[in-house]
Amino acid sequence: MRADKHQKKRKKRWPSILLLFILLIGAGVGYAYYQYKQGINQSLKDINTGNKDTNVVYDFKGQKDQYGDTNVLLLGSDARGNEKSRADTIMILHYNEDKKTFKLTSIMRDSYVAIPGHAKHKINSAFARGGPELMRQTIKQNFDIDLQYYAIVNFQGFVKLIDEVFPNGVEINVEKEMSAYVDTPLKPGLQRLNGAQMLSYVRFRHDAIGDFGRVQRQQKAIKAIREQLSGFQTIAKLPKLIGVVTPYINTNMATTDGLFMAKEFLSSDQGNIETLRIPIDNSFTEPRISGEGDVLDIDVEKNKEALHQFISK
Repeated sequence: MRADKHQKKRKKRWPSILLLFILLIGAGVGYAYYQYKQGINQSLKDINTGNKDTNVVYDFKGQKDQYGDTNVLLLGSDARGNEKSRADTIMILHYNEDKKTFKLTSIMRDSYVAIPGHAKHKINSAFARGGPELMRQTIKQNFDIDLQYYAIVNFQGFVKLIDEVFPNGVEINVEKEMSAYVDTPLKPGLQRLNGAQMLSYVRFRHDAIGDFGRVQRQQKAIKAIREQLSGFQTIAKLPKLIGVVTPYINTNMATTDGLFMAKEFLSSDQGNIETLRIPIDNSFTEPRISGEGDVLDIDVEKNKEALHQFISK
């Protein structure tokens, strides 16, 4: 009889535990959504609603690549007034779900390549000519890699995110003085940079190595941000952080997918993120072409092979 009573108590207890579990999940989801909306509302108070890149709805026919990986096309736009935007920054974030690894490829904007339907031009002009879809087609045609998602980053959003996540700044060793053609000049040395200073750091290119140095700094900054963001406390803040940057980003990625990838990016224990630059060393010349100016005339086959080796290893 006692055993029967004990068994009946256990049977009664399970529905209560299950109900409590469901309520906890519901409360967690509700809190995450509340934080997400708080982040959006915080940014909407001072966002530049006239920025056309965040308001345009783009057609994008992306898919996973032939290795089964997810590739995100990251574009930083240099929109100025009513001018057509060119891609100031072109990156591909590679995510392997099985290995839970991230890799980052930077494509230099002056790479002189064939743009579908437009002959050969600097690759950054593909965005101005046909948005992220033409950029996707250009990368696919030249490097034989598919891109599933795109994200066009408003630089104002980059500043906002840095200031929100790093109230004391991001620790970076600024390798030289950076004052030419930047809104916020920088002095050399190890220091903590706020959002405006970080934007100057990743955009500066007016020195002897030009865009090559800028690409190095962009990759260095992303590594530093990832390392200094990692941790449970940051992951707990992700819904609000996603909300903060959402008004500044135009993307075809669902919010839930963005949260998942952000969590994986920050919680991955695979060590330092690997990076690649296209063009690779000894694979290009630097001629001046009428109507284009100085370009990087790249060996497409050599760079395509390097990219595929980088992704698949």
